[in-house]
Amino acid sequence: MGIRYLHTMVRVKDLAASMAFYELLGLRETRRYENDQGRFTLVFMAPPGQEDCPVELTYNWDGDEGLPSDSRHFGHLAYRVDNIYETCRHLMENGVTINRPPRDGRMAFVRSPDNISVELLQAGEALAPAEPWASMGNTGHW
Repeated sequence: MGIRYLHTMVRVKDLAASMAFYELLGLRETRRYENDQGRFTLVFMAPPGQEDCPVELTYNWDGDEGLPSDSRHFGHLAYRVDNIYETCRHLMENGVTINRPPRDGRMAFVRSPDNISVELLQAGEALAPAEPWASMGNTGHW
């Protein structure tokens, strides 16, 4: 079962100020994703030569009233897996609740025993929708 660390996500209230802070640490923007429909921006920043281990700054255009509470800043860990269905099956067989099942064959969320949200992303293209995942509902939150 292959797995690869992808990124850590943190929510930010002021994107420019947050980027300036991470730039002071030596990180540089490696990529950006703007979603007009969802009204958010994702900025990935990493140290030079370590572009494959970024921090993802998530900025909600309409603000986030939960910030700056400590519990809202940290978002999730993300890992790329070779087969999301096999990974989720393995986790379920070992007592892990799949909070957001991989209905789309691409993404799932689980939580650690310490309530840390962990995103699992399918390597390459999404797998074809398959049961039991396609019809499985969400459990809790992620």
